[in-house]
Amino acid sequence: MIEVLLMLTGVLLATTIAASFEYYKHVRKAQKEYEKAREAVEDIVLSFNRELKREADRLDLVAYKVEGNTARANASLKKTESIDQKLKPIEAKVLSISEKDENVLSKIAEVNTKTQNIETVQQKLKIKMKEVEAQLQKLAEIPEIKSEPVIPIRRDKAMAALTNTEVIVLEMLSAEGPKTAPEIKDRVRLSREHTARLMKKLYEKGYLERETGKIPFSYRIKEEMKKFLNKAASEQM
Repeated sequence: MIEVLLMLTGVLLATTIAASFEYYKHVRKAQKEYEKAREAVEDIVLSFNRELKREADRLDLVAYKVEGNTARANASLKKTESIDQKLKPIEAKVLSISEKDENVLSKIAEVNTKTQNIETVQQKLKIKMKEVEAQLQKLAEIPEIKSEPVIPIRRDKAMAALTNTEVIVLEMLSAEGPKTAPEIKDRVRLSREHTARLMKKLYEKGYLERETGKIPFSYRIKEEMKKFLNKAASEQM
């Protein structure tokens, strides 16, 4: 009986030891799995912490840049406000200039209208000038030189007193030959009207001959008057 109990006790003890050993192995295995899992979790946590730190650093950098941009934006805003203040008087001046420009444009329009009128008048004058040139061309093409009838010199007029200017003109024509009124005007320093009246007077007195074949008329001294002047000059010598 005792032996049976001992055997049962031994079997139970052996079974207990075997079960304990098996349990120990399971516990050890579970512990190893736990260690591995813990290391994996620690790695994950460390990796997450590093990533979180990087993101935090990035956020700090972004915040720094945002602060800098905000400061620059505020400075730009202040500058913009300052520029707006400076632009206000300029805008007023621009408006004033615009009003003046409108007045100038209206005056320019008036000038353009007057210019167009002047151009119209010029066109009419050009047409008239062409007509006159055509008439002068026709007169120039006439080969025959027409001389007006010679007015005879009356001796009482030839002996009458002449002005200094008249004597100068007669002596000039006697020495240099025929001349037009404009050529004589430059020499005696008279106006065009005075010279024209002077030449007409000498012609009507019979001292000169006048060629009317072309304009301006050409005047030449009569041979009789030329001889008279030469004789008077020789007598004075």
